[in-house]
Amino acid sequence: MNPGAAFRSLVNAPELLMLPVAHDGLSALAIAQAGFQAMAVAGFGSSGSVLGLPDFGLMSFTEMLTHYARIIERVDIPVMVDIDTGFGDVNNVIRTVRQVEAMGAAALFIEDQTFPKRCGHMAGKAVVSVDEYLPKLKAALWARRNPEFVIMARTDAVALHGLDEGIRRARIYAEAGADMVFVEAVTSVEDMRTVNSALSVPSMANMIEGGKSPFLSAAELQDVGYALAAYPCASVFTAVRALQRWANHLKNNGTSQGFAGPETMLTFEEYFHFIGAEEIRRREAQFSGGENPAETNK
Repeated sequence: MNPGAAFRSLVNAPELLMLPVAHDGLSALAIAQAGFQAMAVAGFGSSGSVLGLPDFGLMSFTEMLTHYARIIERVDIPVMVDIDTGFGDVNNVIRTVRQVEAMGAAALFIEDQTFPKRCGHMAGKAVVSVDEYLPKLKAALWARRNPEFVIMARTDAVALHGLDEGIRRARIYAEAGADMVFVEAVTSVEDMRTVNSALSVPSMANMIEGGKSPFLSAAELQDVGYALAAYPCASVFTAVRALQRWANHLKNNGTSQGFAGPETMLTFEEYFHFIGAEEIRRREAQFSGGENPAETNK
């Protein structure tokens, strides 16, 4: 089954599809090894991981797609990607969609913000008109080679123009052919139900710790009508807190002793296993005709 078909099958299953969002290859491995059926990569964590900067539309086309491609190549589960506003006009959107599909992504979403975009739960964002966004969405739908590849339309209109406008846009985008929709920053459970009752295609929730939307469990999200939910910030929030604690301890104590332990750090051997080094060693032995080394090379 190709990635798009696999992703559609998961979305159409009775249970809500949880999509943890990776910010780099290490977080992608952790998500896959935890047993999730699919995952996503997006601008918020990627910008922080690659540039050390906020999600203000600062990553270039090349930087973002190169980062995504490395993650997609490393995991064996379907991956949805975020292409922001499409990196330009309809021609840029076409090129972006075709490159994302060719690198093995299962799905993407494209949003109706102005450029430079902002994280959907930050202040200072703005949206383009429906007439300006629709050509990009139509170009994205036209550009895909495989009809199973999923195109999701995202609207950020709720925070700026109210719930009714967000729903109006989502319905227009679905009627234009979007496979799924993502109405960002809905601020109450009642409004979540209203959004989903108004839509005829699967809808995604965005669960951000400290964000504008109610932070619900997977069961609760399914109950209000969502088919899938993304978790875009937790991996990078977790990584930064752990790194801060380690760096401060090392600076203050001159050693990681007293910090290192099973709850805070992997051992060398645990990391060697996590990162897949044993598999690489087995492959080396397979092709060289030797035996798998009994000990890791430190």
